Amino acid sequence: MATVSAVLDEFNRRPAAEVEAELLACCAVPEWARLVADGRPYPEVGAVLAVADAALRRLGWSDLARALAAHPRIGERPTGTDRESAWSRREQAGMDDADPAIRAGLARANREYEQRFGHVFLVFANGRTDRELLAAARERLGNDPGTEREVVREELRQIALLRLRRLLS
Repeated sequence: MATVSAVLDEFNRRPAAEVEAELLACCAVPEWARLVADGRPYPEVGAVLAVADAALRRLGWSDLARALAAHPRIGERPTGTDRESAWSRREQAGMDDADPAIRAGLARANREYEQRFGHVFLVFANGRTDRELLAAARERLGNDPGTEREVVREELRQIALLRLRRLLS
């Protein structure tokens, strides 16, 4: 396995279009990927993460909605062979052995959430159990739309930064 500095060196040297394509697996917002790619060369991974984080915090709702469209529903793991699908399956590992009742409850919560807010329920699922994910969905159904948009922004930020760390390791 390559060292972090070797991975970062490769990240810094690759053509912008290739780097942007890889960054889109972290967050499906082309402007964000372009901004992070344009900041190269980075002296360390922390510098990449800082630029990426600052850009994520500035995304408008239309950008967030674009990113949401790239995420599967919790409990409906993608079967694709691309990096983003593999990461999503890994992040949702807490659903692997989910109790059928929890799985059914989460499917209902997903439908209710989408009816209420007009987009997929996005949650930082990494390391969370099936019960924790269902509880989060039910709790967030009580949010008003403005509060929920801010929660979504933070959940997306956490997911994108986790994926970027994976990309650079």
